[in-house]
Amino acid sequence: MDAIESRFLTYLKNYITPHKLERIEEVLTARTRYFTVVLEDIYKPHNASAVLRTADCFGIQDVHVIEKANTYKINPYVTRGAAQWVDVHKYAELAGSPVSTCFDHLRSQGYQIIATSPRSESLSIQEFFPDRKTALVFGNEHEGVSEDVIKQADGLIHIPMYGFTESFNISVTASVFLYDFLAKLRGSWPEGFFLKESEKEALRYRWYQEIVKNAEIHRNAFFGSNQIP
Repeated sequence: MDAIESRFLTYLKNYITPHKLERIEEVLTARTRYFTVVLEDIYKPHNASAVLRTADCFGIQDVHVIEKANTYKINPYVTRGAAQWVDVHKYAELAGSPVSTCFDHLRSQGYQIIATSPRSESLSIQEFFPDRKTALVFGNEHEGVSEDVIKQADGLIHIPMYGFTESFNISVTASVFLYDFLAKLRGSWPEGFFLKESEKEALRYRWYQEIVKNAEIHRNAFFGSNQIP
């Protein structure tokens, strides 16, 4: 963020209540990119939107969406505003594999790729400890993750089932995994678990503009209509 953007951030604070400013700082303090969620070819938008809401509730900043036969459109009635606060990254099936494109990007950021699958070689949630940055991959509602994902993932994980039904709803599954992963680390957060100050500042810049009414008018007035960054 350059100097003028920093001044604009300070300017916007005048239009946000102290309570809301305090809440933003509380959320930023707990925000993380140590865990992230990947959704592969989800064809029911309300399910993917529910996962987005779950990610925000657990302080997860990024959700990655692999689009194949299905494209994802946010359902605002399900997210309840969570889409304002979480970054959604999409990987479409253009040239090459969107799975490979997504996984290559995540690995370049230091993530291990762990796919959810009930296969016999999969570890149970009790056996897995998230001792490094982890991207957790969920497949679509009927088929689960694809063979492409399984071949390229670093490992498989599942939640044991004790009834006739083979799996939870995807948003429930994401909630169970994220709660378990965070609980295992709580009290001994690894270095780099929480956002850097520069990342927090970038989110403040975006979030303040989400909160302030008529933020675009304020931007035009502050920067000049031809100088908006």
